[in-house]
Amino acid sequence: MESIDDLPGGSMEVRLAADPREIDAAQALRFQVFYTDGGAQASPETAASQRDRDDFDTVCDHLLVIDHARGETPAACIVGTYRLMRRENAAKIGRFYTAAEYDISRILALPGEILELGRSCTHPDYRTRSTMQMLWQGIAKYVFTHDIAMMFGCASMSGTDPQALALELSYLHHCHLAPEEFRPRALPALYTPMDLLAKGSVTPKQALAALPPLVKGYLRLGGFVGDGAVVDRQFNTTDVCVMVKTDLVTDKYFRHYDRTARGGTV
Repeated sequence: MESIDDLPGGSMEVRLAADPREIDAAQALRFQVFYTDGGAQASPETAASQRDRDDFDTVCDHLLVIDHARGETPAACIVGTYRLMRRENAAKIGRFYTAAEYDISRILALPGEILELGRSCTHPDYRTRSTMQMLWQGIAKYVFTHDIAMMFGCASMSGTDPQALALELSYLHHCHLAPEEFRPRALPALYTPMDLLAKGSVTPKQALAALPPLVKGYLRLGGFVGDGAVVDRQFNTTDVCVMVKTDLVTDKYFRHYDRTARGGTV
């Protein structure tokens, strides 16, 4: 599998998975986070394998955060992962993962390369700012290496009751709705309104404090959200479609890694 130059950080590094064993370890971590810890409903096959896997895994790149101090095997040392899919990856399987929940035709019509981000998770002991920084550093390098114009994907909030998430959803709708020219919309059968509260009753500071770190990370990158949320009962989440135009990115990690990333090879 393709690999990016390592971005070291002491005993830790971030890079793409190099072989099937590393992908298997990432799938095991995903099972722990999504099913064991997150309460997702596992099929008999998934429960038996103790792996979160699907057909997209065979065509995607898998970004890994690795802590070599934990051991020498992938199962021991992989502590974070992100799944990355470009147009050529999606063509091999016929669609992007996000298309199961959203009409992304406007994103697909954009010129330039696009990148779907998904299946992000970290080991419970590594849910720290530094781990997320390493993941974003790896994504930044990938973005610059492949000249990505737009990143997008589904981001999840815990729980399947939109009313319990009314503050967060309303804030995202009123303050971060994507421009119409590339705005995705939840599929009609799955569409859940996000503007549950009037704009005047939403306190941005309070809403931001309630949002998951991953969603806040996208917003710090200048991110937008699509129209409508989707309740995913299998994963016990409420999803929003997020997107970031890389020419609008303001996050310091992307700016800092611009110089080195452009010099890397894939």
